[in-house]
Amino acid sequence: MKHDQVREHLRALIESGLQVGAPLPSERELCKQFGVSRMTVRQATDALVNEGLLERVQGRGTFVSRPHIDLQLRLSSFAEEMSKRGLSPSARYLQAEETEADPVVATALETSIGVPVYHFRRVRYGSGMPISIQEDWMPAKLAPGLLTEGMPASLYATLKQHGMPPQWGEDTITTKLITDEEAELLEQTPPQAGLYVTRRTFSGETAVLCSKTLYRHDRYSLWVPVSSPSPTMSGQQLPNTRRK
Repeated sequence: MKHDQVREHLRALIESGLQVGAPLPSERELCKQFGVSRMTVRQATDALVNEGLLERVQGRGTFVSRPHIDLQLRLSSFAEEMSKRGLSPSARYLQAEETEADPVVATALETSIGVPVYHFRRVRYGSGMPISIQEDWMPAKLAPGLLTEGMPASLYATLKQHGMPPQWGEDTITTKLITDEEAELLEQTPPQAGLYVTRRTFSGETAVLCSKTLYRHDRYSLWVPVSSPSPTMSGQQLPNTRRK
């Protein structure tokens, strides 16, 4: 189909070296070059916008976007994920305190309301680009005196050092509209939606961390490996899951 030709032409332009932020030829130019309607050109560019190769800026045009970072559901630290993608990880702490577990945190960590927990809130960066806003809660008894040692570079590494290595987790994934404050931290213009992941992390049967992470929707895509169920697992509970 004609929009396929236009789409593959634009894809080739991007792959041949168009820089991030470079504008595409105008719709009028593409219509004239391929002898097609504006609707056909728009179909082609829509497909590439959906793939994350292009982004539209209202009132300005269509531009080459930054590449998306695949968010794979696996139990690894942010630093490990960024390093695997050739990006330099860093973080800016917005909050770091020892506080008391409220009912929501106590339920997530399977502990009592009011017990001491560490609470962290950070902006996470990949090679200087804001990627996510992450909030974590950890039982203080797992790493006594943690805040007197300076800000931890990795909570997963901290847990490993204290004999409670993260081994498995439970994720819940939704989307949410970001607030004005979140938009400023992520260097976005509201209104925008974000990918919102809540996670409980366990070492053995002990809940060691609960987290809430808001990812930029225009920089992350979710990648989930799937497979057909094994006949031997039919009707059985999968390992490392809990009945509610």
